[in-house]
Amino acid sequence: MKKFLIVGLGNIGAEYAETRHNIGFKVLDQLAKKEDLSFATQKLGDLTTFKIKGRTALLLKPSTYMNRSGKAIKFWLDKEKIPMENLLVITDDINLPFGTIRIKGKGSDGGHNGLKDTQLFLNTTKYNRFRFGVGADFSQGRQVDYVLGAWNPEEEAAIPERLERASEVIKSFMLAGMARTMNQYNNT
Repeated sequence: MKKFLIVGLGNIGAEYAETRHNIGFKVLDQLAKKEDLSFATQKLGDLTTFKIKGRTALLLKPSTYMNRSGKAIKFWLDKEKIPMENLLVITDDINLPFGTIRIKGKGSDGGHNGLKDTQLFLNTTKYNRFRFGVGADFSQGRQVDYVLGAWNPEEEAAIPERLERASEVIKSFMLAGMARTMNQYNNT
């Protein structure tokens, strides 16, 4: 049986639940809701198991806060003996327009603290990441307020469809692999 670790990055706590920075959590919540799965609090995060066509994925929402995500990712990769190529990290990205999907098999952290910490713990930039565009509608020096801010009404209205698309990306990654998923979903 092929095993995967799908990690949605975000921050724990009600004050962060509906912020742009928590889109990784939202994506996993959407998939869990659609598949009737429940998260349980375990070491370094909330987890559930998603199975599809002979493949199993641990869905992880780290409880370590965004900037310390790498510790939880490394722990669960090692504990479950999941190969690096079966890891997918979902995060927000201010360098992409709202709702844009970008999947990559390697790359820089792009200034994202969650990815910086992941890179530090994994000791590589060669891991799969799924970047969800949140736009950059903020003035200089206001980035933190923006990513920790709530969605505007237009974004709020579009989120359900984008989350549904994001769920499809996860299934494609598990079933069709990275290359096909990138070809089908990048920039959609």
